[in-house]
Amino acid sequence: MAENKLLRFVSVGRAMPEKRPADARAKDFEEIFREYVTKKAEEQAGRCSQCGVPFCQVHCPLQNNIPDWLKMTAEGRLEEAYELAQATNNMPEVCGRICPQDRLCEGNCVIETSGHGTVTIGAVEKYITDTAWSKGWVKPIKPQRDLGRSIGIVGAGPAGLAAAEQLRTKGYGVTIYDRYDRASGLLVYGIPNFKLEKHVVERRTQRLIDGGIDIRLNTEIGKTKTLAKLRAQHDAVLIANGVYKARDMQAPGVGLPGIVPAMRYLTASNRVCLGDRVKDFENGTLNAHGRNVVIIGGGDTAMDCVRTAVRQGAKSVTCLYRRDRDNMPGSLREVSHAEEEGVVFSWLGVPKAFLGDRRVSGVRATRMRLGTADATGRQVPEEISGSEFTLPAELVIMALGFDPEDMHAFGEKDLALTKWGTLKIDFRTMMTTLPGVFAAGDIVRGASLVVWAIRDGRDAAEAIHRHLETKSAQKLRVAAE
Repeated sequence: MAENKLLRFVSVGRAMPEKRPADARAKDFEEIFREYVTKKAEEQAGRCSQCGVPFCQVHCPLQNNIPDWLKMTAEGRLEEAYELAQATNNMPEVCGRICPQDRLCEGNCVIETSGHGTVTIGAVEKYITDTAWSKGWVKPIKPQRDLGRSIGIVGAGPAGLAAAEQLRTKGYGVTIYDRYDRASGLLVYGIPNFKLEKHVVERRTQRLIDGGIDIRLNTEIGKTKTLAKLRAQHDAVLIANGVYKARDMQAPGVGLPGIVPAMRYLTASNRVCLGDRVKDFENGTLNAHGRNVVIIGGGDTAMDCVRTAVRQGAKSVTCLYRRDRDNMPGSLREVSHAEEEGVVFSWLGVPKAFLGDRRVSGVRATRMRLGTADATGRQVPEEISGSEFTLPAELVIMALGFDPEDMHAFGEKDLALTKWGTLKIDFRTMMTTLPGVFAAGDIVRGASLVVWAIRDGRDAAEAIHRHLETKSAQKLRVAAE
């Protein structure tokens, strides 16, 4: 009788790929998990209960066909599993590495609620696609026809790249404009190597170039090139430039040297890992080596900063966050990794002042308690009188989140913004207040997850296609009359 390779969650326990020891991985920027061997990947995929209502799929922003490609993996049909995974996701190996699965697919796994431990969906997804690359199953885009229309995309981040792939597949000519010297935005300069090694991103970008997509770097819309010129040059334009303006706070001493925004710090570290020379890293401005470091914030960016500081050889690393562990916005898995690597979390603390003369030397903070919930359902932090304390700090990293940059710099006065500074769109068409100009990703929804940016990019590509097809049909009707 053939061995049943499915529904094995009762007899087979949950097992992630081997995780490198904390003391070893804290000394380098390599990814912390080893790769599954084939047998283990098949075994873990076979734990899926193949439930009638797959909540993992429901809670995935891309609605990935998770149970189906788990089943195929368990049965050894790996190429089919890859074809299915990439059908709904333009970067499955990226999402497998950096998605907060504990809050999305795995956090809603049915067998987890029955006490058997969630299926390791992210690790299997990563295994499937990494294997596809190694086997040569990932091919350049080959449109079946050329539509003779061009699309301009502002921003080479996840939303822009996903939209570009979808549009190119349909037969559009696609040009992406990005202000940085490398494509992929946050994926290359914001997320550290220990979560996402850069060759994983670069091979994706190269695949798009090999498929005929033109990526023009060092091109900043509003400076190097105007949005008006893009509109005249292309049949439609998609704005997907993300949100990168660091949120700040008002407190005594906040302007002291040694207090830096998170993205500036992470970008410098990632550039060094890529082999670039970074003056502010070499002179110590953006280097945590030998310093007491305090990171302010509790999101995924803060977790990237604390774990980067550890690898740079910081004397101590403390994360100061105004809420508690259960109410932080970042992934709890990241918190666990950070704790293993020696990071100290100072929960329920808020900075009140920054100490120092010529450079920051400490953070004066106050303890908080969680009070009544606000309109969003989250408890509001309240200061506890007389609970002040001081953390030594020669480097303070502000990871308070991101806001949109001034979109009026694009030079289009009719480009409407929301009260938050994001682009205002018609959510039925994804078009801005400028005809033929669409928007997607963080510049519409605010700072969010990479997986949501991919979803928005895919949706925008469909919206642009519908818009241009409708315009063509209208022209044909007018001509016929």
